[in-house]
Amino acid sequence: MEKETAGDPISGLKWTRKTTAKLARELGRFGIDVSRNTVGRLLREMKFCLRTNRKTISCGSTSDRDRQFRYLRRQRDQFEKRGDPVLSVDAKKRELIGNFKNPGVKWEQSATVVNDHDFRTNAKGIGIPYGIYDTTANRGSVFLGISHETSAFAVTSLRAWWQNEGRKRYPSSRHILILADTGGSNGARRAAWKQELQRQLCDGLGLTVTVAHYPSGASKWNPIEHRLFSQISRNWAAEPLYSYDKALKFIRTTTTTTGLKVTARLDTKIYPTGVKVSKQDRAQLSIRHKRVLPKWNYTISPNVN
Repeated sequence: MEKETAGDPISGLKWTRKTTAKLARELGRFGIDVSRNTVGRLLREMKFCLRTNRKTISCGSTSDRDRQFRYLRRQRDQFEKRGDPVLSVDAKKRELIGNFKNPGVKWEQSATVVNDHDFRTNAKGIGIPYGIYDTTANRGSVFLGISHETSAFAVTSLRAWWQNEGRKRYPSSRHILILADTGGSNGARRAAWKQELQRQLCDGLGLTVTVAHYPSGASKWNPIEHRLFSQISRNWAAEPLYSYDKALKFIRTTTTTTGLKVTARLDTKIYPTGVKVSKQDRAQLSIRHKRVLPKWNYTISPNVN
């Protein structure tokens, strides 16, 4: 065991990369015949235990991360005090619509039988949930796309949220704060994302949009992850998403003890990928980058004609 042992110098816990079956076979070569269960018991007596990898090492800039988190806190406080909406946005992983296994467990008298492979060709389609979580109201809104996760899809979802819910909940607000990850359809370096915000929200609806991105590798701190998406995953755990209607039903019936309510809509529009933003179009953006980490923080205002 000496060459195969690692441990925690604080707690005293130790672990090995060898399985109990391998250790039992090696002991057998020394004339010690024991079962794998006995090996497991002996390991526990020696303070060994089963361990998984733990994601705790940050690969980003610690100083920038800390500075951005403090800035995010100030921005949220300012918008909430003014009564303006604070929206946490992101896209959940795409789902195959059909008789496919969905992770999780549920109480049943017999197991649900599903396809043995998750082949795209056997699916009725795909579902791309783009979520918008109103942090102040504790309300979620999910738009289920059927084509691609693009910036146009993301901002179209935001526009629909404002028209259906936002302007009713915040009738006097003309300024919104968006909390987003640094990558994906709403990425900090994505020109198409900024162009769509300018075109659809700022020029189209007369809104001023401030965006603050979570640092790279810190997406799990985005409120939508644990306030909305994790609750949806828990609600449809072990339920095959046979159809779009079933997926929408489980999203809409997602609730929590803290009062979360969720709306869901199907977006059947096809969003093409590979859309390029020209230098001329970028020059038309009415964007102002913040002094604090401008790569992650900016405000887009309506163009004045």
